[in-house]
Amino acid sequence: MEIKGGNIISQIKRLSDRIFQRILAEQKIDAFNGAQGRLLYVLWQEENISLRELSDRTNLAPTTLTSMIDRMEEGGLVSRAQDPQDRRKTLLMLTEKARDLQKDYMAVSGRMTDIFYEGFTPEEIAQCESMLARIHQNLQQYEEDFPG
Repeated sequence: MEIKGGNIISQIKRLSDRIFQRILAEQKIDAFNGAQGRLLYVLWQEENISLRELSDRTNLAPTTLTSMIDRMEEGGLVSRAQDPQDRRKTLLMLTEKARDLQKDYMAVSGRMTDIFYEGFTPEEIAQCESMLARIHQNLQQYEEDFPG
């Protein structure tokens, strides 16, 4: 049996990114792109976090995040402030504009979930989510054991 899960996951990622962008365009949401939406999602869960914390939660390199955050700041979605407890640390906060976009983002995200799991039973969804979480955990463990 040929094992090609990594390739399938990569293809799913590329396809889902394109579809997400298409749905954003259909809904006339142009304040952010799919990648920025993932950052906003984390900040909607908890803002006033550092770039390092955002990096840890998104598995994106701080250098990648810096340019994304710069563009989001220019677009009026986030702002930066010095941490009152540690002046060396900069915290990221959502603007009112970004907070107002959460409902739209969640609707698009819900539509993506519907597309992902079309035809799946609730049991199959739970099993798939469990397996994907295990793959994610394996990859995180490998990265921790063999840092770059």
